[in-house]
Amino acid sequence: MAARQRAKRFGGIRKMSVEQPLWHALTGYRVLTLAYALVVFSWQFDDYSAPVPGAVYLGALTVWTLVTLRRVSSARRCTRPFLAADISFALVGILLSPLIDTHEKVGPTLPSIWVAGPVLAFALKGGWRWAAGASLLVGVANVIERGAVTRPTLHNVLLVCVASVAIGYVVEVARDSERTLARALQIEAATRERERLARDIHDSVLQVLAMVQRRGTALGGEAAELGRLAGEQEVALRTLVSSGIVPRQGDGAGPRDGPGGGPGDGPGDGEDEPAPVPAGAGSADEDGAVDRAPCDLRTLLSAHSAARVSFAEPGMPVELPSGVAAELAAAVSAALDNVREHAGGPEGQEAQAWILLEDEPDEVVVTVRDDGPGIPRGRLADAEAEGRMGVALSIRGRLRDLGGSAELVSVPGQGTEVELRVPKR
Repeated sequence: MAARQRAKRFGGIRKMSVEQPLWHALTGYRVLTLAYALVVFSWQFDDYSAPVPGAVYLGALTVWTLVTLRRVSSARRCTRPFLAADISFALVGILLSPLIDTHEKVGPTLPSIWVAGPVLAFALKGGWRWAAGASLLVGVANVIERGAVTRPTLHNVLLVCVASVAIGYVVEVARDSERTLARALQIEAATRERERLARDIHDSVLQVLAMVQRRGTALGGEAAELGRLAGEQEVALRTLVSSGIVPRQGDGAGPRDGPGGGPGDGPGDGEDEPAPVPAGAGSADEDGAVDRAPCDLRTLLSAHSAARVSFAEPGMPVELPSGVAAELAAAVSAALDNVREHAGGPEGQEAQAWILLEDEPDEVVVTVRDDGPGIPRGRLADAEAEGRMGVALSIRGRLRDLGGSAELVSVPGQGTEVELRVPKR
């Protein structure tokens, strides 16, 4: 259904992960540093006082590193028990080094720079506080291994601590940014869906209420009371569409005085009958096949041709996805309704309107122009403040959702021109 397709379009927000590349980097780091530790041990094998226990430890470390590679591929798999076992392997290797190299001929501990891997895992999993705690454990183990606080030991400990704490802090900031971005995307999706519903209401329900109000006022009697109630509901609904707040009846919100409103009322506002739905504006099925099927825009726009509406089109079909074509045709219909309602001459005659369809290489351009009196400066902003969202939602809102643009140029006394641009891609 169309609703399901819109949910896929606006509500399907895929969770992004800024920290995931860091987990991949940690996996590679563990493998490379393990290879480095093995090379150092093999290169200086004869310099060790007891190389056999060292070889046993490095063999166990190799198996542990390779078996647990998946554990450091994501925060979900990197559990607290694994972190505890991982840091234990590092601490055991550091404390075992004096027994393997009693004459201190080699220098580096058995695990060497591999010990930074568990500390970085703590940083990625729990942030800078966890990183600081793991760094402290490694620092204490190094001091015990050396038997004193030496300058090289302090330098190495501080280097690991600063690097891990910085990475942990970056991870925390990245997670906060992800949550903020996800929330912003949800708000944007909800806003777009609300605007779409507001357009549907504006293009259908509001025009019917306006028609009932005018007909009831003209007929009088009980129909006048019905028209008054319809006018109150129209004002309440306009307020809901524009701000989400519905005023209570009797708070000064009454029906409009006289037919028609200001510019920006949108389709049907001021018309006695609802605006026709363009042919071919079908709804999407579950897979959105109808929305994606090509549609000749000329067919939809030619329905607007009339005695006072001229339509100029290219000689070749102008194909767009049917959903896009239907929305563009609805925006043209909204512009023409505003022409019929607000662009009349001084003696009440209708204004002449022209529709120009242009098929450019990268976009489709539709221009709607009239020879009416034009829109006074600031009238569109006033209409939007009054809840008359025809231009804001039915025209500009539609084009924005299509990835296009709507430009409105009006010169008092010289008419109004609306230019609608939709990219083909």
